[in-house]
Amino acid sequence: MTQTYTVAVVGATGAVGEVMLSILHERGFPIKELIPLASARSAGEKIDFGNQKIVVRDLATFDPKGVDIALFSAGGSISKEYGPKFAAAGAIVIDNSSAFRYDDDVPLVVSEVNPDALKNIPRGIVANPNCSTMQMVVALAPIHRAVGIERINVATYQSVSGGGRSGMEELGKQTAAILGFQEPDPQRFPVQIAFNLIPHIDEFMDNGYTKEEMKLVWETRKILGDENIQVNPTAVRVPVFFGHSEAVHIETRNKISVAEARALLEKAPGVVVVDDRVPGGYPTPVTHASGQDPVFVGRLREDVSHPRGLDMWVVSDNIRKGAALNAVQLAELVLKNRA
Repeated sequence: MTQTYTVAVVGATGAVGEVMLSILHERGFPIKELIPLASARSAGEKIDFGNQKIVVRDLATFDPKGVDIALFSAGGSISKEYGPKFAAAGAIVIDNSSAFRYDDDVPLVVSEVNPDALKNIPRGIVANPNCSTMQMVVALAPIHRAVGIERINVATYQSVSGGGRSGMEELGKQTAAILGFQEPDPQRFPVQIAFNLIPHIDEFMDNGYTKEEMKLVWETRKILGDENIQVNPTAVRVPVFFGHSEAVHIETRNKISVAEARALLEKAPGVVVVDDRVPGGYPTPVTHASGQDPVFVGRLREDVSHPRGLDMWVVSDNIRKGAALNAVQLAELVLKNRA
């Protein structure tokens, strides 16, 4: 008989939490009891899980004793307050916020890239990387293993769902307002997002980069296990509902051809290569990524400005692979390691 587990989803009514629930069901995760948790405001609501309707419980009053796996997607402050409490009660916490990503004793894991990091979870907490980092390292890990990467220049084009449900609502409302010849009213983002680009995600830091950009630096090095990789990021919010895109330019330690890189990527787990040099022969967030699990890679070409340079275009659904799917995959790996 297959062993089953008690699984808690913290932030179950949020954009990522809802997708976590659907993925748990789709993948047939061995659940004995599912416990959706949220703030007191959402407690008492019913969520769909397969053919069941399950009542959302109040996180603040919930006793975590008996929970085996806790998937957190409710923001960093909630994770810092409740994550250690769930871990102390015996649960393995898989956290989608940035609360623990940079702690040396918390593994930061992408299922296809560094699953061995899950063999040691001293605090009972595992960190899920930032969505933009995640899709990039899935594409770059096989190349880094083969020839080494010295430097990454990356510009991200990040969808509004990365800003949560309120981000999606703002894009919808502003688009409708502008098409109705009304003035948009920026609330969630600092300036108009509809029909616009915003080169600013998260707070600005002393070095002029934003925290979202620095996450790409810190997390890439930790996941790939190489502090010498140089990363130069620019993060841009774009008026797309689902799917982050990245223009990635790498400088490798040893020369690699486009054909060799394509062969590596075609064999890499979680990667789909869409690279035909014809109109439409490349992945986009709408035509390929939205609602899908893989990381899509296209526009592979040698960098004309650098002898060991390689350029690519990387697209993935930031809510699925960028958050919910990887968290569930990490939970599956934790259970596999226990078996």
